[in-house]
Amino acid sequence: MPGQNPYIEDGNVRLPTRKYKLTIIDEHKKTHEIEIDPAKIPYEDHGLPGSVLDICMAHGIELDHACGGVCACSTCHVIVREGADSCNPPTDDEEDQLEEAYGLTARSRLGCQCVPNGEKDVVVEIPSWNRNLAREGH
Repeated sequence: MPGQNPYIEDGNVRLPTRKYKLTIIDEHKKTHEIEIDPAKIPYEDHGLPGSVLDICMAHGIELDHACGGVCACSTCHVIVREGADSCNPPTDDEEDQLEEAYGLTARSRLGCQCVPNGEKDVVVEIPSWNRNLAREGH
């Protein structure tokens, strides 16, 4: 069931008030540039409103999320390459889940919890090892 986990705090999330560019580098190293319009947030109710996962799902970019985006797993692990300081800080719950992620870096976040505030453009990479090898074909 997608959405937000009612048992954890949302943390300090500030939604964008102006348009910004989110660049997603997918697991195949393909670059997707998306102009984010704050008037269209939230999109699909995957993760926190305006989260990287919410944006990816709305724009047809695959980002695995086994728990439905409720901060209960680490499958939506992403690496914020640029603009991390314009994203909400990770909560203790997010950091606990990130400890289970493979290839953890200092720039790692959960896509379902990482919400850019629009103060600057953001570049996010989806690590290739996050791919769900059991995913059904399209």
